Amino acid sequence: MSEGFDEIRDVVVIGSGAGGMSAAITAAKAGLDVLLIEKSEYVGGSTAVSGGAMWVPENPHAAKAGHADTREAAMTYLEAVLGNRLRPDMMRAFLDNGPEMVRFFERETALKFEARAYSPDYQPEQPGASRGGRTIDPAPYDGNELGADFALLRPPLKEFTVLGGMMVNRKDIDALVGRFRSLANFRRSAKLLIQYGLDRLRHPRGARLLMGNALAGRLLKSARQAGVDIRTQASAGELVLEDRSVVGVTVDAAQGKRRIGARRGIVLASGGFPANAAMRGEHMPHAEVHRSMAPKTDTGDGINLGLSAGGALCDDNLGAAFWTPVSVLKKPDGSEVQFPHLILDRAKPGLIAVDGQGRRFVNEATSYHGFVEAMHANGAVPAFLVCDSDFLRRYGLGLVHPGLKTPKAFVEAGYLFEGESVAALAGRIGVPVAALREAIAGMNAAARTGTDTAFGKGSSEYNRYLGDPNHKPNACLGPIETAPFYAVKVWPGDIGTATGLTCDPQARVLGRDEQPVAGLYACGNDMNSIMAGAYPGAGITLGPALTFGFIAGRALAAEPDRLPRREEAFR
Repeated sequence: MSEGFDEIRDVVVIGSGAGGMSAAITAAKAGLDVLLIEKSEYVGGSTAVSGGAMWVPENPHAAKAGHADTREAAMTYLEAVLGNRLRPDMMRAFLDNGPEMVRFFERETALKFEARAYSPDYQPEQPGASRGGRTIDPAPYDGNELGADFALLRPPLKEFTVLGGMMVNRKDIDALVGRFRSLANFRRSAKLLIQYGLDRLRHPRGARLLMGNALAGRLLKSARQAGVDIRTQASAGELVLEDRSVVGVTVDAAQGKRRIGARRGIVLASGGFPANAAMRGEHMPHAEVHRSMAPKTDTGDGINLGLSAGGALCDDNLGAAFWTPVSVLKKPDGSEVQFPHLILDRAKPGLIAVDGQGRRFVNEATSYHGFVEAMHANGAVPAFLVCDSDFLRRYGLGLVHPGLKTPKAFVEAGYLFEGESVAALAGRIGVPVAALREAIAGMNAAARTGTDTAFGKGSSEYNRYLGDPNHKPNACLGPIETAPFYAVKVWPGDIGTATGLTCDPQARVLGRDEQPVAGLYACGNDMNSIMAGAYPGAGITLGPALTFGFIAGRALAAEPDRLPRREEAFR
C-alpha cells in the first residue's frame, strides 16, 4: 500500500483552526514533518472569526491577575455544571495539560496571552466558580508581521468591524462613540483611526488584529516558523487504511487528487458540522430556521472521515452545539447578514426578550448559550429583543451600532421593527398588545427596584459583568419608556458544534469497541466536546481545542512509523 502514495509526511492535519494548528505546531516542534491542509482559501477556521477567549484553569497568568485558582476548584465547578455527563479521564487530561500548553506556546511560539482580571464563569452561583483568571485572551497582533500570509488569514466578521475593516474591542467602541466626551477618548480614537488609515494604504482591511483573529494570526505565524507545510483549497477525500491502521488520506486540490501518506498519523480538526444541513437536521432542534456563525466550509468532513474509519459519534451531550441567538438582515440580492447576540446588547439595562406571544421567557443577561437553551425549551422561535430609543442610541442593538443618528435604513430593510407606541410595535412584530405591555411594565417596575423578580436579570455576577456598571441600582435593569420603540427578531444559532467523535485522553479517536483507531486523532470541534454540550465559561471551546491539539502533537511524536522512510515509497 505504501508504494501507492504521491508523497509521505510524518503527520497530516486536516483543518487550520486553533485545534489543528496547535497539533501541527506541537508536532513540528517535536521534529516531525507536518502537512496541514485547509479546505477553504483562508487559514484560521472559526477561530479567526471568534472572540478568541480561551478557558484554561490554573493557567500561569491567573495568579498574576490576582486569582489563586486550583485544579480542585475547577473540577468542582465542572462537576456541578456537567453533572453525570462529565468524563473524568478527559477532564483530568485537560486540566493537567492546559497550563503546560500555555507555557509551551508562550515559550516556543509567537503566541502570547493576556489574563482577564475580571471575567466570571457563566454559572457563578455554582461551587468552584471563579470571578476571573481562568479565561485568557490572545494579545493583540500586528498583521504586518505575517507578511504575504496576512492575505491568507481569514478576515473577521464584518459585523465586528467598523469603517469597512477596523477591528475594535469594547473599550475601542466606548472611546469612538464618546470621542468628544473626554481627552482620553479623543486620543484613543485618533490613534486608532490614524493607524487604520496607514494600514489601508497597504491592505484591504486593518492590520491591528484582536480577539480570534489575533489568535489565528499568531498561530499562523508560529506554524510557518515551525516549518509546517500549509496548503489551502485542499479538501480531504478518503482515509487510507492498512491493517486497520490509518496511514494516509486522499486530498483534492486545484492540482488534482493526491494520495498522501502519514507515517505517524492523521489529525481531524475540520471544525465540526455546523454547515452540514443534513447533520443539523439529525442533531439540532429547529434545524430548518437555525443559523450558524461558523464558516460555510465546516461541513462535517473530519467527523465523517472518522466514522468511515470505525470511529464513534457521541450521542449523549446536553446539546449538539454551542448556541447563540442570531438576528438576520436580508439584503436586496437575497443574501443574508447574520449577527450573533453574544455580549453587547442583551444584558444592558432597558432590554427584554419576548416570545411569539409577547411574553418574557428568559433572563436576558444569561449566557448566549443559555439564552438559546431557553428559546428551545419555551418554543420561543423566533424571539424578539425589545428596547426603546434611548437604549438604541446608547447601546445599539445587533447590527445597529450605538450612537447611530437614525436607524431608518435598518427599519426599511426589515431588520429593525419600529413603533411609535408599544401597541404599534406589538402590531409590527405580531404579538398581543396586552402581553407586550405587561412585559414592558414588569421590566419598568424591576428597573425602579433593582430586582427582577420574574427572571432574575441582573441577579448574578456574570449578568452584571455584561451590564452597564454606571447604571443604578442594577447594571442590567432599565426602563423601556421613550418612544419610538424597537425590536429585532432573533433565531436559534450556533458558534460551532459540540457533538463529535469520541476520543481518549490522548486525543485518539475511539472506535465503537472503545479502542483507539490506530493512527487517527481528533481535536477542536471534530472531537466531542469535553463539556458535553454545556457552556461553563468564556473560552470553553478554544481552551480545550488548543490543549487537545497540544496533546495530539505530543502523542504523535511518540508514535512509531507506520510507513517507510524511503524514496521508493513515492511514485
